[in-house]
Amino acid sequence: MAKKTVSQLEVRDQKVLVRVDFNVPLDDAGSITDDRRIVAALPTINSIIERGGRAVLMSHLGRPKGGPNPKFSLRPVAVRLGELLKRKVAMASDCVGPAAAAIVNGMKNGDVVLLENTRFHSGEEKNDPVLAAELAALGQCYVNDAFGTAHRQHASTYGVAEKIGAGKRAIGFLIEKELKFLGDALEHPRRPFVAILGGAKVSDKIAVIENLLGKADSVLIGGAMAYTFFLAQGKKIGKSLCEKDKVELARKLLEAAGRKLILPVDNVIAAEMTDHAVTRVVEGDIPDGMEGFDIGPKTIQLYEKILQSARTVVWNGPMGVFEKKPFQAGTRAIANMLAKISTDSDAVTIIGGGDSAAAIEKFGLADKVSHVSTGGGASLEFMEGRGFACIDILDNV
Repeated sequence: MAKKTVSQLEVRDQKVLVRVDFNVPLDDAGSITDDRRIVAALPTINSIIERGGRAVLMSHLGRPKGGPNPKFSLRPVAVRLGELLKRKVAMASDCVGPAAAAIVNGMKNGDVVLLENTRFHSGEEKNDPVLAAELAALGQCYVNDAFGTAHRQHASTYGVAEKIGAGKRAIGFLIEKELKFLGDALEHPRRPFVAILGGAKVSDKIAVIENLLGKADSVLIGGAMAYTFFLAQGKKIGKSLCEKDKVELARKLLEAAGRKLILPVDNVIAAEMTDHAVTRVVEGDIPDGMEGFDIGPKTIQLYEKILQSARTVVWNGPMGVFEKKPFQAGTRAIANMLAKISTDSDAVTIIGGGDSAAAIEKFGLADKVSHVSTGGGASLEFMEGRGFACIDILDNV
């Protein structure tokens, strides 16, 4: 069912509770090092305040334990959001309680208030009904625009929606965009549809692989998870990272996949994972004492050839340890190829958040692909074919 969007909510004179994802990285001095998630929330916030609504924003930041911690305060976010909106963003000292109620009740149409970190309360992650009711009391309608946490039933993502009730619950523009790109790619892809999966563990991607094998034309494997598949094929992998307890599962996946599941044909190996490591390329077995850290040049050529004709691509997980210079080539090549086919053939290219999003940003190509997801874990679960209760509970059109 299509979900009601923020544009379909009557917001004038209304206090609109908006669950955003402002879980941004901070340096040791407390400065924001990447504001993409704040920027991604701007269309929804602007839609509310430009139509005479009052935006009451909720978010978590980090993993504070045992109560409030200044290290995880959202105050730097309030400052940056104010700069981006070009207006004052008031900051509440808590997300509930008298101080939060006072600042929210004092709002005028067009005002923006950011509540303090919802995870300063232990009830947030437990979806505590008392906390959810306190949060819900601060608003008259509810918008969820936090795709990065949409797979978690917390007080601010599920409990509040439950308390607000039907008729006044919607998704924001960011979630609408995420659902469109990821949903269309998985259910109505332009073909050929190619999935690229990397990262360290097969166990993290089992359900994704199983789901995508029934939908994609090809599934390309990279990263350390490839070495578990190599073991399943009887190859030697030296001291490469692998999951020995998942070898039998990898063998079954290979059997079920046939030619759809494509593994690296060569690998960049080294004795150590450093910026100055001495590397070499091997096909077949990896010698004892050596470790695989990236796909090799022949694999890059093979994957580029497959991607050249692709019309829909979903990428989740790097091809190697792209943070280290000697092992960047594979991930960089994939990023370049996706940017190229997006531009040259209008292919739909979707980066599934997490390390893949970090990589495409690092290489300066984020604006050259169709969509970069803001939710690593959420996009992964979406690709597994799971439903999201936090979105399901919102109003249908």
